[in-house]
Order: sequence, then C-alpha cells, then structure tokens
Amino acid sequence: MTQTTIPFMTSKDYQESLRALKPVVYVDGRLIESVADEPSLSPGIQALGVTYDMVHNPALAPLMLAKSNGKTVPRMLHINESAGDLLNKLEAIRVLCQETGCAQRYLAHDALNAIAQVSARIDDAHGSNEHRAKFAEYLSHVHKKDLSLGIAMTDAKGDRSRKPHEQANPDTYVHIVSQDAKGVVISGTKAIVTGAPYMHEFLVMPGRNMGKEDAAFAICCAIPVDAKGITIVARPAGRPGEKVEHGKPLFSSKYGQSTGVVIFDKVFVPWDRVFYAGEWEHSSALTYNYATHHRHSCIAARAGFGDLLIGAGALMCEANGFDPEEKSNLRDPMVELIKITEGFYACGVAASVYGTQDPYSKSFMPEPVFSNIGKLLLATQIYDMHRLAHEVSGGLIVALPGPDEDHNPATAATLAEVLRANPVVPYDKRVEVARFIEDLTASYQGGWYSVISLHGGGSPAAMKKEIYRQYPIGNKVELVERLLDRGVLTSNEERAITKNKQPGRCCDQGCSTPGQSIMVPLPNPGHRT
Repeated sequence: MTQTTIPFMTSKDYQESLRALKPVVYVDGRLIESVADEPSLSPGIQALGVTYDMVHNPALAPLMLAKSNGKTVPRMLHINESAGDLLNKLEAIRVLCQETGCAQRYLAHDALNAIAQVSARIDDAHGSNEHRAKFAEYLSHVHKKDLSLGIAMTDAKGDRSRKPHEQANPDTYVHIVSQDAKGVVISGTKAIVTGAPYMHEFLVMPGRNMGKEDAAFAICCAIPVDAKGITIVARPAGRPGEKVEHGKPLFSSKYGQSTGVVIFDKVFVPWDRVFYAGEWEHSSALTYNYATHHRHSCIAARAGFGDLLIGAGALMCEANGFDPEEKSNLRDPMVELIKITEGFYACGVAASVYGTQDPYSKSFMPEPVFSNIGKLLLATQIYDMHRLAHEVSGGLIVALPGPDEDHNPATAATLAEVLRANPVVPYDKRVEVARFIEDLTASYQGGWYSVISLHGGGSPAAMKKEIYRQYPIGNKVELVERLLDRGVLTSNEERAITKNKQPGRCCDQGCSTPGQSIMVPLPNPGHRT
C-alpha cells in the first residue's frame, strides 16, 4: 500500500488539526493559548504523531492499518473482528511504544471496542437497533476524521468509601444534571485523562459499577475537547525543556505524555453523541469490557518499554567493556529482564489466541484471565525491570556530571579521557546510553513509568480480583475429584468451590476456532529487528 492511497493524517496534519480547536487548558497555572504550539506539551504531541506517521510506512502499514467492513482504518480505531486482530493490535502497540515509550492513542481502541459491545448489549435487552446505529455513525465519523480520543473514565471519586450518589459533592463524579428532547447536560470531574490537552474529543465513560441509586452517574458519551463548559488542568508532557546532550534532546523531552483533570461544568451533549444515559445496569459490562481490552493493550505498551531497557542495558555493558555472554553477573540480569518482558507479553499473545467473540456485538474480546495475569505481572515487575537495568549499567547512570560539562573547555577533555571505558566506544556514546537509562528509570520520568505501569488500567488488587473471579477453578476441582474417585455431593447442588467454571477452557484446542485470521506478516516484525 503506497502513501498516496492512505487517506489518513500525518503527524504534521495532526498537529495542524489541533490548531482548529480552542480548548481551555491550564498547565502549571498558565492558560495555554495554542496547544499545538505549546513547548510544555510538545513531547506528547510528538509521541501521538508517531501513530499517524507509522501508517504511512510501507513496512508497517499492514500492521498499523486494519480492514473494517471492507474499508481500511487505523489499527488504533479498529473494532476487532478476529483473534488475529487482537494479535495485530498487540504487536502494533509494542512497535509504537518502542519508538515513543508510550503511544497513548491505543486507549481509543480499547474504549471504542468496549462501547461497541455495550451498545449491542443494550439493544438486545431492548429489542432495538438504536444504540448500534448510533455508535456505528459515530465510529464512521471517527474514522473519517482520523481522530485521537481521550478516555475520560476515572472520576475524581471523592470519599472512596461512598458510592457516587452518597458523595457530599456530586461533582466528584460526572453525572447527568438535566436532559430534554435535544440531549443531556453533564457536570463533574474526570481525573487522569491521558493526553487530555491534545486530543480531538473525549469519550466519557463510567469508571465503576453503578447501582439503581447511581443512575444519574451512568453516562457514556462523546464530546469535543473544546465544548463549552470544559476546563482541562494538565501536567507537562515528559520532560520538556530539559538540557540536551551533544545537541540531541533527552528521550523524554522528545516523547512524553501529559495527563489532565477534566472539569465538566454544565456541558451540553446532543443525543446523537450519547451512547447511553441512566442505564445503570449496563455500567459493569462497560467497565469490565474496557478494563479487559485496556489491560491487554498495556501488556504490549510495557513490552515496548522493556525492549528499550533491554537494548540500552546491552549497550551499557558494551560501553563499560563487558560482554554479558562471558560475564554471568551481567548475563543473568539481562536474561531476567528478557524473561520478565517476554513473559508478560506471552500472556498478551495467549489472551489474543484464546480471544472469544462477544455474543452481542460479534467483535472479539481478549481472554480475561491471560489479560489480567499479563497486566498484573508487568505492574508488579516494572520495578524489577528498572532494578535490572541499573544492575547491568552500573552507578554511572546517576553519577555522571551534568550535560553542561560536555561543553566546558576546562573539564570536557579530561572527562572524555578518564570516563571512557571500552576503547572502541567513544566517551560521548557511553554518556548518551547512560543518560538514556537514567531518563527512563532514575528520573521524574522513570518514576512516572513505574506508577502508570502499576496503576494504569486498574490497581493490582483489581486484577487479582478479576483473575480469581474469571479463572475456572471449578473445572480443576472437578478434575481432581474425578481422579480421586471422590464426589463430595451426590446431588446436583452446586458448591461455592465449583461455581467458577468456564466451558471451553478445559478442552484440547482452546477457544479459538480453526481458520481464524492470524497476525499479518511483516518483512521486519517490529520487536524482532
């Protein structure tokens, strides 16, 4: 597929599209006049721009694009139609995050798939096609405009021990204030919205299961970022403005991520952009579906980050004058880093292969147990990944003099001589790798990667709960009882210990129907080059 046949934006087009929007954005207490031209947000815009440019790369286009009802669409905006689509999405995110650290745009994929599922679920419950049609129309709009979507899901929450309707301040959750024949009016606060300042639109979704009393808080809709009544309070993206090394920007001053608190103050949403309002009984399905898709995506994102640590760790060993193949004290931690990265990524592959078709929307859903195990592994091992990178790199990564010394005529020459290790690796190259590892693991940005890995997509406790809830323990109990020729009950009464059973997970061939679409072949698969 050549570039001229791809009707999608480039990074320059994307940046220009932001100039047409006028959101109210504050960063560090300053009102931002133009998001597209704001230095503090530039690393985030550049990171998102990579997702636009890669579809124009002939080698990557088969992976970054997908077929949807006969039309070619960006992979990050695609509704999965097979287990192969899940594999392709996984690999696409890994490639994107190898380049950027965190590509951000994949959250749109996760939310769109979840909304497609719940829209079909509501229609089946109501015996209509209204919600499916409304979502299909919106999805067509997203594809046509090649949009980036911010996921406004996590509420400010207020008192965590109280439900939404019990909060002293109802604006700690986004809720419906009023509605009429034209649409709904919503108010409230969403926190931790990834890339909030430089998105085109927000997808507002409930962040938890709702009860009947919380019906006003069960709202799912799409809103332009510059709609009247929206204020975005954001952090800078990455480490903008940090000093450069040898004329090159730090990785996190080139690519980064802003997060924002989004305040909705009586924002009007027309009915054609409201996917559901008040249907509280479907909020658990939406949050569950989104969490499963997103945890599956997070696996790939952190695998891309792991690739950066593996490559940098090996380079640092070389710059220090060591060959890990000959030094077990370096080889062992390198293997451990590889094991961690490929271990949780393998869970993502398994979740794709065992993916099943949603009974309502007919789209494909990652297998939840493997998705949650993979996300739990990366969440709890991200700190080990940093430690292992430190172990193979040595203390130089935080003991180096600052970048200014590289240009200090009084010290630069001496430092270049005494801080050189491997005679075939120039001092400036050793310094570059050391500062790269510092940037990713021992800086503000390194701490940020740790926290988003731990809590992004839900806390470890949430994943543990989901694993236990979804895992077919009952099948294993029945297996052992059969082998022991021991039936505890002679009646058909179900015990608590055997309740959790999933037909299909105990069969030889698993849950994938033979002949499904598989991952697209690439001349140079991303993380294998």
